[in-house]
Amino acid sequence: MNLVEKILARASGREKVAPGEVVVANVDSLILHDLSGYITSRVFEKEVKRKMRYPERVAMVFDHHFSPPNEERARILEENRAFARRHGIHLFDCGSGNIHNVAVRNGFVRPGTIVVGSDSHTPVHGTLGCFAVGLGNNSNAGTVMPFGKAWFKVPETIQVKISGQNKPGVCARDVALWLTGQIGEGGVVYKAMQFTGPYIKELEVWDRWLFPLITIDVGGKCSFIEPDEKTVNFVKGITDEPFEVITSDPDCEFADVWEYDASGLEPQVAASPTLGNVKPVGEFAGAPVQWAELGGHGGGRLEDIRQAAYILRGRKIAPGVKFNLVPSSREVFTEACREGLVQLLHEAGCTWFPPSTGSNQAINMGAMAETEAMVSTHARNFPGRNGSPKAMMYLGSASTVAASAVKGCIADPREFTV
Repeated sequence: MNLVEKILARASGREKVAPGEVVVANVDSLILHDLSGYITSRVFEKEVKRKMRYPERVAMVFDHHFSPPNEERARILEENRAFARRHGIHLFDCGSGNIHNVAVRNGFVRPGTIVVGSDSHTPVHGTLGCFAVGLGNNSNAGTVMPFGKAWFKVPETIQVKISGQNKPGVCARDVALWLTGQIGEGGVVYKAMQFTGPYIKELEVWDRWLFPLITIDVGGKCSFIEPDEKTVNFVKGITDEPFEVITSDPDCEFADVWEYDASGLEPQVAASPTLGNVKPVGEFAGAPVQWAELGGHGGGRLEDIRQAAYILRGRKIAPGVKFNLVPSSREVFTEACREGLVQLLHEAGCTWFPPSTGSNQAINMGAMAETEAMVSTHARNFPGRNGSPKAMMYLGSASTVAASAVKGCIADPREFTV
């Protein structure tokens, strides 16, 4: 069996499982943000009407409404706070950070466990060698909260092997964007992906993170990376909670094996209207942008802030550009302060926002008019995602975002890094 099959077998009390079988498994962590949490809580209290079985396993993170723009949104947060008090779940209030980063840094994600959440990017946690999937609000309210369980259909698994080394000016995010285009939106519907190969093994954990992040955008159910020494040291460095490392059997079978070589890649950009519209940065170079942002579920990492600082050291952002910096967690902002990056980027003309998910869905910041465009490290670029459906959204690495902010248009970061 592979890692996912072993975890599902153990959590459902079975010796083995096979793709296509349905199991009812114990859930180790339920992660909600303020939007999904509000819907889930109402279903749980108004329709399920049972006691929460394991409140200590549930975390709610306020990362979308981190600064309520009106009374209605403020009321939603107040109702969420009251729900958390009534049931004794963990609450991470405004300014704590992005839901997935907060969950990891507070020990809710550990190797060998089952992690569920209403957010579609919940599969990102497979980075740490767990089975992590997004579930509907009603499923979380009807089975996970009252029983600590959920049902799953065991997915087939595609092994995705990546080899090669990046050229100067190219990074893991460029490879992940390119891979989204190669696999295609809907390319692995209800399948698991194992990301492996020498390229993945050489990456540090926060760069590995960028690959399971694309799971939902190519139609997958979950993704995982085999836990190794880097994984174990990373998890031990942030939590004292116990965990068991589970790995795939050496002779396990995969539905298919796909191999990719990242050696010749240039910096990549995904342009609206879809994530699959990925091309080398030169294809979009010169397109004007009024907004730049480090943020989103895969952005605002310390690695992103360092990349932006490297580009902007001794430079200013272009007139007419607004560059939003959104740390993924309070820990990231603290480290950026220690390294002098906060002052450097502030003086370059950037604006710091509270640790959160940033302008995701334009609830608090970053809404665009139809004539505007943004380049960001976000995970989505759908029309209307950040304001007008006619506004353009470009996705790229932190280096590409920073280079574009300096020039006022989509720019190749190698102009500044090579």
